[in-house]
Amino acid sequence: MITAALLAVLAALCNAVSSVLQRRAALTVPQDPKARMGLILALVRKPVWLLGILALIGGFLFQASALSRGAVALVQPVMVVELPFTMIILSLAFGAVLDRHLWLAIAALSGGLAIFLMAASPQVGRWLPDAIGWIVATLVTVVVVAALVTVGVLAKGPLRPAAMGVAAGIGFAFTATLMKRVTTIAQEDLSALPLTWQLYAMVLAGLCSLVLLQHALHSGPLVVAQPALTISDPIAGILYGALLFGEPIRSGSWIVLEAIGIGSLAYGVIQLARSPLIQAQNAPLR
Repeated sequence: MITAALLAVLAALCNAVSSVLQRRAALTVPQDPKARMGLILALVRKPVWLLGILALIGGFLFQASALSRGAVALVQPVMVVELPFTMIILSLAFGAVLDRHLWLAIAALSGGLAIFLMAASPQVGRWLPDAIGWIVATLVTVVVVAALVTVGVLAKGPLRPAAMGVAAGIGFAFTATLMKRVTTIAQEDLSALPLTWQLYAMVLAGLCSLVLLQHALHSGPLVVAQPALTISDPIAGILYGALLFGEPIRSGSWIVLEAIGIGSLAYGVIQLARSPLIQAQNAPLR
Protein backbone atom coordinates (compact mmCIF):
# COMPACT_ATOMS: atom_id res chain seq x y z
CA MET A 1 0.00 0.00 0.00
CA ILE A 2 2.92 2.35 0.69
CA THR A 3 4.26 1.73 -2.82
CA ALA A 4 0.84 2.53 -4.32
CA ALA A 5 0.66 5.76 -2.32
CA LEU A 6 4.13 6.84 -3.47
CA LEU A 7 3.25 6.11 -7.09
CA ALA A 8 0.06 8.16 -6.69
CA VAL A 9 2.14 11.05 -5.32
CA LEU A 10 4.43 10.81 -8.36
CA ALA A 11 1.36 10.81 -10.62
CA ALA A 12 0.07 13.96 -8.91
CA LEU A 13 3.49 15.59 -9.29
CA CYS A 14 3.58 14.78 -13.01
CA ASN A 15 0.07 16.19 -13.47
CA ALA A 16 1.06 19.39 -11.69
CA VAL A 17 4.18 19.77 -13.84
CA SER A 18 2.11 19.13 -16.97
CA SER A 19 -0.45 21.76 -16.00
CA VAL A 20 2.20 24.44 -15.44
CA LEU A 21 4.19 23.62 -18.59
CA GLN A 22 1.14 23.56 -20.84
CA ARG A 23 -0.07 26.84 -19.36
CA ARG A 24 3.31 28.47 -19.95
CA ALA A 25 3.28 27.27 -23.55
CA ALA A 26 -0.25 28.57 -24.08
CA LEU A 27 0.79 32.02 -22.86
CA THR A 28 3.37 32.22 -25.66
CA VAL A 29 0.75 31.73 -28.39
CA PRO A 30 -0.65 34.95 -29.92
CA GLN A 31 -3.94 35.85 -28.29
CA ASP A 32 -5.51 37.00 -31.56
CA PRO A 33 -8.93 35.28 -31.83
CA LYS A 34 -8.10 34.44 -35.45
CA ALA A 35 -5.15 32.35 -34.23
CA ARG A 36 -7.28 30.13 -32.00
CA MET A 37 -8.16 27.82 -34.88
CA GLY A 38 -4.49 26.88 -35.16
CA LEU A 39 -3.88 26.74 -31.41
CA ILE A 40 -2.91 23.06 -31.30
CA LEU A 41 -0.68 23.38 -34.37
CA ALA A 42 1.06 26.30 -32.71
CA LEU A 43 1.45 24.49 -29.40
CA VAL A 44 2.97 21.31 -30.85
CA ARG A 45 5.87 23.44 -32.07
CA LYS A 46 6.60 24.51 -28.50
CA PRO A 47 9.12 22.27 -26.66
CA VAL A 48 7.62 23.36 -23.33
CA TRP A 49 4.17 22.15 -24.40
CA LEU A 50 5.59 18.82 -25.57
CA LEU A 51 7.32 18.41 -22.23
CA GLY A 52 3.97 19.05 -20.59
CA ILE A 53 2.40 16.29 -22.66
CA LEU A 54 5.22 13.92 -21.66
CA ALA A 55 4.60 14.81 -18.01
CA LEU A 56 0.89 14.12 -18.51
CA ILE A 57 1.69 10.70 -19.98
CA GLY A 58 4.00 10.07 -17.05
CA GLY A 59 1.18 10.95 -14.65
CA PHE A 60 -1.12 8.50 -16.41
CA LEU A 61 1.47 5.71 -16.19
CA PHE A 62 2.21 6.37 -12.53
CA GLN A 63 -1.51 6.42 -11.70
CA ALA A 64 -2.08 3.16 -13.60
CA SER A 65 0.85 1.59 -11.75
CA ALA A 66 -0.50 2.83 -8.42
CA LEU A 67 -3.95 1.39 -9.16
CA SER A 68 -2.41 -1.95 -10.11
CA ARG A 69 -0.88 -2.14 -6.62
CA GLY A 70 -3.42 -0.43 -4.38
CA ALA A 71 -7.06 0.39 -3.86
CA VAL A 72 -8.98 3.05 -5.77
CA ALA A 73 -9.98 4.37 -2.32
CA LEU A 74 -6.27 4.96 -1.62
CA VAL A 75 -5.01 6.26 -4.96
CA GLN A 76 -7.73 8.82 -5.71
CA PRO A 77 -7.47 10.66 -2.35
CA VAL A 78 -3.67 10.80 -2.64
CA MET A 79 -3.97 12.42 -6.08
CA VAL A 80 -5.36 15.50 -4.28
CA VAL A 81 -1.76 16.56 -3.56
CA GLU A 82 -1.58 17.72 -7.19
CA LEU A 83 -2.94 21.08 -6.03
CA PRO A 84 -0.16 21.93 -3.52
CA PHE A 85 2.41 20.61 -6.00
CA THR A 86 0.98 23.01 -8.58
CA MET A 87 1.26 25.90 -6.12
CA ILE A 88 4.91 25.16 -5.36
CA ILE A 89 5.86 24.68 -9.02
CA LEU A 90 4.06 27.87 -10.02
CA SER A 91 5.94 29.80 -7.34
CA LEU A 92 9.24 28.48 -8.71
CA ALA A 93 8.31 29.01 -12.36
CA PHE A 94 7.04 32.57 -11.97
CA GLY A 95 9.21 33.71 -9.06
CA ALA A 96 6.25 34.19 -6.74
CA VAL A 97 6.50 33.85 -2.97
CA LEU A 98 4.16 31.57 -1.04
CA ASP A 99 3.05 33.45 2.05
CA ARG A 100 2.27 32.02 5.47
CA HIS A 101 -1.43 31.56 4.68
CA LEU A 102 -0.68 29.43 1.62
CA TRP A 103 1.79 27.26 3.51
CA LEU A 104 -0.85 26.78 6.21
CA ALA A 105 -3.35 25.79 3.50
CA ILE A 106 -0.87 23.26 2.08
CA ALA A 107 -0.30 21.91 5.59
CA ALA A 108 -4.06 21.65 6.20
CA LEU A 109 -4.59 19.76 2.94
CA SER A 110 -1.64 17.41 3.48
CA GLY A 111 -2.44 16.84 7.15
CA GLY A 112 -6.11 16.25 6.42
CA LEU A 113 -5.22 13.71 3.76
CA ALA A 114 -2.85 11.91 6.14
CA ILE A 115 -5.48 11.83 8.91
CA PHE A 116 -8.14 10.50 6.56
CA LEU A 117 -5.93 7.75 5.11
CA MET A 118 -4.71 6.72 8.56
CA ALA A 119 -8.27 6.51 9.89
CA ALA A 120 -9.86 4.91 6.81
CA SER A 121 -6.95 2.52 6.08
CA PRO A 122 -8.30 1.52 2.64
CA GLN A 123 -7.38 -2.01 1.60
CA VAL A 124 -7.16 -3.86 -1.70
CA GLY A 125 -10.50 -5.10 -3.00
CA ARG A 126 -11.89 -8.52 -2.17
CA TRP A 127 -13.53 -9.19 -5.55
CA LEU A 128 -13.68 -8.04 -9.16
CA PRO A 129 -16.80 -6.37 -10.56
CA ASP A 130 -19.09 -8.53 -12.68
CA ALA A 131 -21.15 -7.46 -15.69
CA ILE A 132 -24.16 -6.46 -13.58
CA GLY A 133 -21.97 -4.37 -11.32
CA TRP A 134 -20.49 -2.49 -14.29
CA ILE A 135 -23.89 -1.93 -15.86
CA VAL A 136 -25.37 -0.54 -12.65
CA ALA A 137 -22.31 1.62 -11.93
CA THR A 138 -22.25 2.99 -15.47
CA LEU A 139 -25.96 3.79 -15.53
CA VAL A 140 -25.87 5.47 -12.12
CA THR A 141 -22.78 7.45 -13.12
CA VAL A 142 -24.32 8.63 -16.40
CA VAL A 143 -27.58 9.62 -14.70
CA VAL A 144 -25.86 11.49 -11.85
CA VAL A 145 -23.40 13.27 -14.15
CA ALA A 146 -26.16 14.17 -16.61
CA ALA A 147 -28.25 15.60 -13.75
CA LEU A 148 -25.30 17.65 -12.50
CA VAL A 149 -24.55 18.96 -16.00
CA THR A 150 -28.21 19.92 -16.41
CA VAL A 151 -28.08 21.83 -13.15
CA GLY A 152 -24.85 23.46 -14.28
CA VAL A 153 -26.38 24.56 -17.56
CA LEU A 154 -29.60 25.89 -16.06
CA ALA A 155 -28.25 27.33 -12.81
CA LYS A 156 -26.70 30.74 -12.27
CA GLY A 157 -24.12 31.93 -9.81
CA PRO A 158 -21.86 29.62 -7.76
CA LEU A 159 -24.12 26.60 -8.26
CA ARG A 160 -23.04 26.36 -11.92
CA PRO A 161 -19.28 25.78 -11.40
CA ALA A 162 -20.00 23.68 -8.31
CA ALA A 163 -22.26 21.30 -10.24
CA MET A 164 -19.84 21.09 -13.17
CA GLY A 165 -16.92 20.53 -10.79
CA VAL A 166 -18.66 17.65 -9.02
CA ALA A 167 -19.60 16.12 -12.39
CA ALA A 168 -15.96 16.28 -13.52
CA GLY A 169 -14.76 14.81 -10.22
CA ILE A 170 -17.14 11.86 -10.52
CA GLY A 171 -16.04 11.39 -14.13
CA PHE A 172 -12.36 11.21 -13.18
CA ALA A 173 -13.13 8.80 -10.34
CA PHE A 174 -15.05 6.51 -12.71
CA THR A 175 -12.16 6.73 -15.18
CA ALA A 176 -9.77 5.63 -12.42
CA THR A 177 -12.10 2.75 -11.56
CA LEU A 178 -12.02 1.55 -15.17
CA MET A 179 -8.25 2.03 -15.17
CA LYS A 180 -8.03 -0.21 -12.11
CA ARG A 181 -9.76 -3.02 -14.01
CA VAL A 182 -7.66 -2.41 -17.12
CA THR A 183 -4.46 -2.84 -15.10
CA THR A 184 -5.66 -6.13 -13.62
CA ILE A 185 -6.56 -7.41 -17.11
CA ALA A 186 -3.12 -6.37 -18.39
CA GLN A 187 -1.46 -8.25 -15.54
CA GLU A 188 -3.46 -11.38 -16.33
CA ASP A 189 -3.08 -11.35 -20.11
CA LEU A 190 -1.67 -8.30 -21.88
CA SER A 191 -2.56 -9.64 -25.33
CA ALA A 192 -6.26 -9.73 -24.36
CA LEU A 193 -6.34 -6.07 -23.38
CA PRO A 194 -7.22 -4.64 -26.85
CA LEU A 195 -10.27 -6.94 -26.92
CA THR A 196 -11.74 -5.70 -23.64
CA TRP A 197 -14.43 -3.02 -23.52
CA GLN A 198 -13.00 -1.53 -20.31
CA LEU A 199 -10.00 -0.11 -22.18
CA TYR A 200 -12.14 1.89 -24.61
CA ALA A 201 -14.60 2.87 -21.89
CA MET A 202 -11.68 4.23 -19.87
CA VAL A 203 -10.52 6.38 -22.78
CA LEU A 204 -14.05 7.65 -23.43
CA ALA A 205 -14.69 8.40 -19.76
CA GLY A 206 -11.37 10.22 -19.50
CA LEU A 207 -12.08 12.40 -22.54
CA CYS A 208 -15.59 13.23 -21.29
CA SER A 209 -14.15 14.12 -17.87
CA LEU A 210 -11.63 16.48 -19.48
CA VAL A 211 -14.47 18.22 -21.32
CA LEU A 212 -16.42 18.54 -18.08
CA LEU A 213 -13.32 19.93 -16.37
CA GLN A 214 -12.96 22.67 -18.98
CA HIS A 215 -16.63 23.62 -18.57
CA ALA A 216 -16.22 23.67 -14.79
CA LEU A 217 -13.18 25.96 -14.97
CA HIS A 218 -14.86 28.35 -17.39
CA SER A 219 -18.35 28.43 -15.88
CA GLY A 220 -17.55 30.39 -12.75
CA PRO A 221 -15.03 31.23 -10.02
CA LEU A 222 -12.22 28.75 -9.53
CA VAL A 223 -12.69 29.04 -5.78
CA VAL A 224 -16.01 27.21 -6.29
CA ALA A 225 -15.11 24.82 -9.13
CA GLN A 226 -11.76 23.58 -7.78
CA PRO A 227 -12.96 22.43 -4.34
CA ALA A 228 -16.02 20.78 -5.89
CA LEU A 229 -13.77 18.85 -8.28
CA THR A 230 -11.02 18.04 -5.80
CA ILE A 231 -13.30 16.78 -3.04
CA SER A 232 -15.81 14.85 -5.19
CA ASP A 233 -13.09 12.84 -6.97
CA PRO A 234 -11.72 10.97 -3.91
CA ILE A 235 -15.17 10.57 -2.33
CA ALA A 236 -16.56 9.05 -5.54
CA GLY A 237 -13.42 6.92 -5.83
CA ILE A 238 -14.00 5.50 -2.35
CA LEU A 239 -17.60 4.63 -3.26
CA TYR A 240 -16.61 2.99 -6.56
CA GLY A 241 -13.85 1.04 -4.85
CA ALA A 242 -16.13 -0.20 -2.09
CA LEU A 243 -19.08 -1.15 -4.32
CA LEU A 244 -17.29 -2.53 -7.38
CA PHE A 245 -14.11 -4.03 -5.91
CA GLY A 246 -15.11 -4.58 -2.30
CA GLU A 247 -12.38 -2.30 -0.95
CA PRO A 248 -12.93 -2.09 2.82
CA ILE A 249 -12.43 1.08 4.85
CA ARG A 250 -12.78 1.47 8.58
CA SER A 251 -16.12 2.47 10.07
CA GLY A 252 -17.43 2.91 13.59
CA SER A 253 -15.59 5.46 15.70
CA TRP A 254 -12.99 5.91 12.94
CA ILE A 255 -15.59 7.92 11.01
CA VAL A 256 -14.97 10.86 13.33
CA LEU A 257 -11.29 11.04 12.39
CA GLU A 258 -12.16 10.49 8.74
CA ALA A 259 -14.56 13.45 8.85
CA ILE A 260 -11.91 15.63 10.52
CA GLY A 261 -9.43 14.65 7.81
CA ILE A 262 -11.87 15.45 4.99
CA GLY A 263 -12.77 18.75 6.65
CA SER A 264 -9.12 19.78 6.94
CA LEU A 265 -8.47 18.70 3.36
CA ALA A 266 -11.46 20.69 2.10
CA TYR A 267 -10.31 23.78 3.99
CA GLY A 268 -6.85 23.51 2.45
CA VAL A 269 -8.27 23.09 -1.06
CA ILE A 270 -10.55 26.12 -0.71
CA GLN A 271 -7.73 28.32 0.57
CA LEU A 272 -5.38 27.21 -2.20
CA ALA A 273 -8.07 27.79 -4.84
CA ARG A 274 -8.33 31.39 -3.65
CA SER A 275 -4.63 31.96 -4.30
CA PRO A 276 -3.81 34.48 -7.06
CA LEU A 277 -1.30 31.95 -8.42
CA ILE A 278 -3.97 29.32 -9.05
CA GLN A 279 -6.45 31.95 -10.28
CA ALA A 280 -3.92 33.16 -12.87
CA GLN A 281 -3.04 29.59 -13.85
CA ASN A 282 -6.64 28.84 -14.78
CA ALA A 283 -7.63 32.23 -16.18
CA PRO A 284 -8.84 31.91 -19.78
CA LEU A 285 -6.62 33.35 -22.51
CA ARG A 286 -8.07 36.43 -24.18
